[in-house]
Amino acid sequence: MTDTTLTPPSGKTSAPTPHKTTSILELDPLTRKRNAAEARFKLYGIIAIGIGLFFLVALLWAILSNGLGAFSQTFLKVDVPLNQEQIAEAEKSVVKTSKYRAIIDDAFAKELAGANITTDMSAKDLQKLFSSGAAATVRDFALANPDKIGSTVTFELIASSRVDGYLKGRVKREDLAEDKNLDAAHLDLADQMKSAGLLEKRFNWAFITGTDASDSRPEQAGIGASMIGSLFMMLVVLFLSLPIGVAASIYLEEFAPQNKFTDLIEVNISNLAAVPSIVFGILGLAVFIQFMHLPQSAPLVGGLVLTLMTLPTIIISTRASLKAVPPSIRDAALGIGASKMQSIFHHVLPLAMPGILTGTIIGLAQALGETAPLLLIGMVGFIASNFPDGVAAGFFSPNSAMPAQIYEWAKRADPAFYERAWGGIIVLLVFLMTMNIIAIILRRRFERRW
Repeated sequence: MTDTTLTPPSGKTSAPTPHKTTSILELDPLTRKRNAAEARFKLYGIIAIGIGLFFLVALLWAILSNGLGAFSQTFLKVDVPLNQEQIAEAEKSVVKTSKYRAIIDDAFAKELAGANITTDMSAKDLQKLFSSGAAATVRDFALANPDKIGSTVTFELIASSRVDGYLKGRVKREDLAEDKNLDAAHLDLADQMKSAGLLEKRFNWAFITGTDASDSRPEQAGIGASMIGSLFMMLVVLFLSLPIGVAASIYLEEFAPQNKFTDLIEVNISNLAAVPSIVFGILGLAVFIQFMHLPQSAPLVGGLVLTLMTLPTIIISTRASLKAVPPSIRDAALGIGASKMQSIFHHVLPLAMPGILTGTIIGLAQALGETAPLLLIGMVGFIASNFPDGVAAGFFSPNSAMPAQIYEWAKRADPAFYERAWGGIIVLLVFLMTMNIIAIILRRRFERRW
């Protein structure tokens, strides 16, 4: 047999190249590099979440620390004798509140003497401890309760914003150097009255149930009327935007032919969702007030403006919910003899309902926090001195809304209004959280799995 083994030209036989054996438990450099990149990405994500949580906690701390003071108020306890002759004389006077203020001054001087508190301040200086609306409080009580005239009634009158701020820590003694409304002697007297039980701080229901007040009495300002205005406004948005938005979404998604016209509509809806809210305010001012002559500053007009702003959001979320329903549901319904309308309303729409409700409530929550369009149609603070007398008045009477009221308070100079602006933010956040919780509950309630 012929040997066919090949030899190199040099005549030396070459040895076989040994192969390096590796374990599956040992990572190669490329895998280690990839794992390190993944670990860094996870770390970046954790850092991003941590930063977000930090700013969220900082925001909540700022809101709560600045706004919780609005839910408490300082009151002065005074036993006021309602003398028949003094009240009759006060009612005959042109400036009635000044006469009632004199009645309060006499009663307050006796109250201090009974508590063994001595002071050299004049009656005019002592009046600075009270809210400017204290005289009106006594007068309203006397007129509403004529059977109490002739007796002594214990009134808990609202203290001035400076005294209230001192008990809350908002006003410091060093801040009174340039303050014309209060001085250190007033604060010394406030400390003595607090020790004697004549001055106390407790929960302020008037902030939740009251109306806005003038710049001279910020301690009496409340957000109640604005809450009612926001409620009526949201009712308009709900009963208009939900049926119109859902009907438009069903038509565009299920019935509309695919042509250039429907493509144009879809593009415009997407663009309207990104339009600044102030543009809708200008549109509402031009159409609803100047052209249709609807009442200015009314929740009805505010609701119509916010409906225009909310419709694109509801239409987009509803169409996304309808698209999420598998086509097999429609095919199965049509296969057993259902019509197009029956397959949509009996099968597709119930399955898409959780997403529709969630998108609607999120749109309403967004509308609840809008301020710019409301300012353009006149829904500003201090336009509603009383609550609406009925349902019709709630829609057509001038009123404000919570975001607009907060904006107005934040503009005013007195620190008490600034505190109430933060308190209004807390109330607004409670409303928004409630609406989002309702959205979660409804989604869980109507959710169906397939």
